[in-house]
Amino acid sequence: PLLRLLESQLQEQRREHEEEMEALRNQVDAMQEEVEKQQQAFLQSLQLSPEIQVEFGLQREITRLTNENLDLKELVEKLEKNEKKLKKQLKIYMKKVQDFEASETMLPEERRPHDHNMQVAVQRKEKEFQGMLEYHKEDEPLLIQNLII
Repeated sequence: PLLRLLESQLQEQRREHEEEMEALRNQVDAMQEEVEKQQQAFLQSLQLSPEIQVEFGLQREITRLTNENLDLKELVEKLEKNEKKLKKQLKIYMKKVQDFEASETMLPEERRPHDHNMQVAVQRKEKEFQGMLEYHKEDEPLLIQNLII
């Protein structure tokens, strides 16, 4: 029984080896055909006049650049899509911050959190001011003191 098992394993390995060899032979044949085609194309291009060789080279370069351009357009579209998504998220967060600030100003002074160290870094659209200053009535003494200093 052991001898039969070893014999069957050996036959199985031999069969797998032969299949691998056949696949490799096919691959080598395909590569040889491709090399022959490239050699023929090269020989034909050598026989062409210099003007035609230049035109052929330009066509290849145009094709390469067109493909590169398409890849770059895809990348730009992807980045623009991501930019729109990020702008939407920013608007949502800006609205949340504004709602939070509005709710804080509506709270009585005693119930407001006194954590002045907490800063929210949010970019806002530039507003054009014309010499007027908006402030809360209770901040007037601090504002005057800062203006004087």
